[in-house]
Amino acid sequence: MSTASAHLTVLGIDVDVIYKDIKNLHIGVYPPLGRVRVAAPHRLDDEHVRLAVIQRLPWIKHRREQLRSAARQSEREMVTGESHYVWGVRRRMKIIERPGRAHFEIDGERLLLYVPEGTTAERRRELLDRWYREQLRQAIPNLIAKWEPILEVSVPRWTIRRMKTKWGSCNRESGHIWFNVELAKKHPDCLEYIVVHEMTHHLERNHGPRFTKLMDRFMPNWRSLRYQLNDAPLAEETW
Repeated sequence: MSTASAHLTVLGIDVDVIYKDIKNLHIGVYPPLGRVRVAAPHRLDDEHVRLAVIQRLPWIKHRREQLRSAARQSEREMVTGESHYVWGVRRRMKIIERPGRAHFEIDGERLLLYVPEGTTAERRRELLDRWYREQLRQAIPNLIAKWEPILEVSVPRWTIRRMKTKWGSCNRESGHIWFNVELAKKHPDCLEYIVVHEMTHHLERNHGPRFTKLMDRFMPNWRSLRYQLNDAPLAEETW
C-alpha cells in the first residue's frame, strides 16, 4: 500500500493527513490532546481534505472537548502504586513520608516521592509538575544549542507552559518558543523533534510545502517522531 503524508492547518486546527490506497476519507480525533488525523484516498487533494474537515468541524470540536473533559476527570491521585511517565518510560510511583525537603528520585523503574507526612494530593501534583518542568529546563538548552548552528537561527527566549492542544508554539517575530510541560513524559527524541519543529518556524511561518521540505532536510525521521509523540498515552496511566 502506497502512502503519502501532509500537514494542514484548518481554521486554527492542526490536521495530519495520510493519503492511502483506500476508497473513503476518514477523520479521527485522538487522545490525549485531540489530535486530528485524516486518512484520505490518493484521488483527493489537500483542498478536498480541508473542505471535509470544515464540514465536520462541529463534531471535531465536540470530540476534542470530550477528550479534554476526560483528561480532567482522570487526574492523578498521587499515591503509591500509581504509574507516571518520565521521558517515555512508565514508572510506578512510591510515596515515602518522612520529615525534610520534598523531592523526587528515580530508582530503577520506580519514581520515588519523598514528602512530609500529611502532604495533600494537590500539593503532590504541584511537586510533580514542578519536577517535570525542571527535567525540561535541564534538557532544552542543550538541544537548542545543538540546533542553532544547524538551522542558522537564534532562540532568544523560551518558556515551559501547560498547553491543551499543542506540544509547542513559536512567535516568529520575537523568536520566543513555548514548550508543553507534558513533553517531559515523552521520549527525549520527541522533545528534540518539537525543538526542531518550532525553530524551523523561524524560517517558515506556515506548515506548507516549504516547511515540510525544511523538516525533511534537517530531520528526515520527523514524521515517525511526530507519530510517536501523538500515539503514546498520557491521560489514563494504568498498569
